[in-house]
Amino acid sequence: MKGAAMTSPDIMPAPSVWFVTVTVAGDHVSESAIRKGLERLAHEHPFLLSGRYAADRAEVRYWEEGPNARTVIDLALTLWEEHRSTAGLPDWTVVGVEVIDRETFHRRGRHIGSGPGLIAAGGVTPL
Repeated sequence: MKGAAMTSPDIMPAPSVWFVTVTVAGDHVSESAIRKGLERLAHEHPFLLSGRYAADRAEVRYWEEGPNARTVIDLALTLWEEHRSTAGLPDWTVVGVEVIDRETFHRRGRHIGSGPGLIAAGGVTPL
């Protein structure tokens, strides 16, 4: 077929960079234990940007490479479990995952001022 684009099944789309937030929760543990576990996780997962914690939940934010959001979500859902024993993380479960592309991350940062975050209840702001 003249003019038709040929695609090869061996060619994968170029990976994109995604900003990921994983929230986990479970039974209470000491805050020092979860802090130390998150610090070890940061060493094991070099793209970890930040970790927030309380005695019954934690949130980690990091950059991940992947061809699409679905692939990155699958990776995010396994992050905690994969590092549980080596980083000494509590036996908590994932209760939330957010995956956004780089452009969305930067658009949010321009309007919020310090990166992705929450808008006040009832607040409406342009993307």
